[in-house]
Amino acid sequence: MTGPAAAVRPRSRVIAATGVAALCLMVVGLYMSVTAPDEETQGEAARLLFVHVPSAITAYIALGTGLAAAAWYLIRRSSAADLVSAAAIEVGVLFTAITLLTGMIWGRFVWGVWWDWGDARMVSTAVLFFFYLGYLALRRSIMDARVRAVRCAVLGIVGFVQVPIVHYSVLWFRTLHQGPSIIRPDLANSTMDAAFVAPLGAVLAAFVVTLAYLMLVRVRIARLEAAVARSATTSQPVGASVDPPRIGGRDGG
Repeated sequence: MTGPAAAVRPRSRVIAATGVAALCLMVVGLYMSVTAPDEETQGEAARLLFVHVPSAITAYIALGTGLAAAAWYLIRRSSAADLVSAAAIEVGVLFTAITLLTGMIWGRFVWGVWWDWGDARMVSTAVLFFFYLGYLALRRSIMDARVRAVRCAVLGIVGFVQVPIVHYSVLWFRTLHQGPSIIRPDLANSTMDAAFVAPLGAVLAAFVVTLAYLMLVRVRIARLEAAVARSATTSQPVGASVDPPRIGGRDGG
């Protein structure tokens, strides 16, 4: 690959090392989550928050990375930035799905319902999830690379407006969902017990490194897909070198 996109060439060793680091951190985070003390009111159900909260923060980071890369693409028309933006948003959709799923399970144990249409956090997160699913569908529906990159960059920037709406929805609306415990307007006054901070931090670190690993893998796959597409457009059609059959003698008569 030549041009700006060639700047994004994750090496196999880097990808493998990142994957190993993510796996090790995941094991540590899982162990700390399982051995953490029970929460006074929620009991064992509170352990879901060790996955739910880090997955939400990781989704914010991924979508924010997609926003920054999309803006860089529009400024510099860098195909590398387009690849990074697409990879970050795709992985961000995955972590948003994990956030929704664990939130539904947690709600079933704590609220007694899987879903509440009156809860601002749940509904706004679902809107965010389906919006970015539309982003992924758009990337698959446009064949021209430049047109696809421009339209997806604009959509990736516009879509990020929903992230602060999702996060601050529990402050703007009084619904079932509890308020923020870590990322608060008053950052110095966390409401989370100190015994839960370390396991939550360990899982968050594991998720962030996993995000980096999945992005590296996705960028490599995107480069391979682009190489295959270029090869398909520049090579001769199948059977182009085969001569048509002749009937008759030497002179074709």
